Amino acid sequence: MSARTSRLSLNQWTTRRWSVAEAVDGCVRHGVEAIGLWRQDVAAQGLEETVKLVADAGLRVSSLCRGGFLTSGGPEALDDNRRAIDEAATLGAACLVMVVGGLPGVVPGEPPGTISRDLPAARERVAEALAVLAPYAGERGVRLALEPLHPMYCADRAVLSTLGQALDLAEAHPSERVGVVVDTFHVWWDPRVLEQIARASGRIASYQVCDFLSPLPADVLLGRGIMGDGVIDFGPMTRAVAEAGYTGDVEVEIFNADVWAADPDEILARVKAAFAEFVGD
Repeated sequence: MSARTSRLSLNQWTTRRWSVAEAVDGCVRHGVEAIGLWRQDVAAQGLEETVKLVADAGLRVSSLCRGGFLTSGGPEALDDNRRAIDEAATLGAACLVMVVGGLPGVVPGEPPGTISRDLPAARERVAEALAVLAPYAGERGVRLALEPLHPMYCADRAVLSTLGQALDLAEAHPSERVGVVVDTFHVWWDPRVLEQIARASGRIASYQVCDFLSPLPADVLLGRGIMGDGVIDFGPMTRAVAEAGYTGDVEVEIFNADVWAADPDEILARVKAAFAEFVGD
């Protein structure tokens, strides 16, 4: 692997057609040294089998996705996040990505139920849940990574819409327990993003890259593209993340129907080339 791609990590959903075993094999064949895993795929493969596959391949686990959805409250959400923390610890993942959840009563992909429109209260629920989960994660050596999502997902997926909001919550906890995710798709638009990346020094748990397509598809969840196919200028953010002291893996995470339908080997080859051109080390 060239120096320009030595920190590239394949987030498993970029090649969604591949199982864990197939994705691990793909990383080995393409010279990719790290992988970001998803809980449902790990469960399908088997947790212990996944640990063995990753270890035998010599890969790093850059993240486990995902914990979160904390705004609904209740012991069920906390119990599921404890299980996610345990899985991340077993996998030796660098972090557990936390998509914190939207307004209570708004569920992704389902008709609205009884909706709470109290956005500040939803964010307070996230803070309360973190106060419970962060010590548990710390005991198991797992770092929680709060991921702010683009504001168009505020209602149903994440009431944290800016890196600044994520840092406001993370800073209540030791940095080794709670960090943040810098995902180019979600934060590129923010006029304060470079300032907030600098503020995040010591708190960046994951740097994820993909492009923002314009126009967006009808399903805006699938508006991510391979770097260079959209509108994001990756240079300033990548430099800011480096200047903030982040030296970990850089995940390529793409949700895109055309990418998913294509040959995963071809996609991974394109990802490596685009990573070297637009992101690099």
